[in-house]
Amino acid sequence: MIVAVAGGKGGVGKSTTAWNLGRELDAVVVDADLATADLPPGTGPDLHDVLAGRVEPTDAVEEVGPVTLLPCGRTLCGARASRLEDLGRVLERVERTWGRVVVDCPAGLARDVGVELQSADLTVLVTTPDRVAMVDAVRTAELAQKLRTPVAAAVLNRADPERHGPIADRFGRALGVEVTLVERQAAVADAQARWTPVRDHAADAQAVEAYRSVADRLERADERLTGRPDAV
Repeated sequence: MIVAVAGGKGGVGKSTTAWNLGRELDAVVVDADLATADLPPGTGPDLHDVLAGRVEPTDAVEEVGPVTLLPCGRTLCGARASRLEDLGRVLERVERTWGRVVVDCPAGLARDVGVELQSADLTVLVTTPDRVAMVDAVRTAELAQKLRTPVAAAVLNRADPERHGPIADRFGRALGVEVTLVERQAAVADAQARWTPVRDHAADAQAVEAYRSVADRLERADERLTGRPDAV
């Protein structure tokens, strides 16, 4: 199972969502934002090296606490040397070895986002309650639909259940998926600043249950796509 975490607008919590879904699904998180990576830089070879043909994908995967990560480089020359057309092959190789992959997509709707969505089996949309972010998320959903990568779940970050519950319901009906609210909590930001999943930083935080529910939905969607129970 390869899951693309996308949303269009930057700063809505895609990387935080990808990081925590990696923990909940016991998946490899791939930082696929080739130009502005936002997950830990790693200590060895990275996705830039892999897409330049210098190392094998499996040689760039490492453990960052409880999360397994394929990090991305931080240099412009590394991004320019990366062959984006090889990303699908790289993700498939990681999937064959580890079983589950969560891809942290870049912001926007440029070509790289399309390649990443097309390389995935399922999409998770991430947005905040503000109008611009939600419009961008809908555009991302339309792109995913065109690329035949179904949207399996949506996350509404920094939300207040009482204030934003009706918005989430309308958004979910428009997309045809269930929307999970992640409340605005210091525990989420504190955990991400430490590169620690919320589950391992504050186990009683509302976000832990929220991320687990999204992970459960992804597992059920994967079972429907494959026609068999997920044995990973």
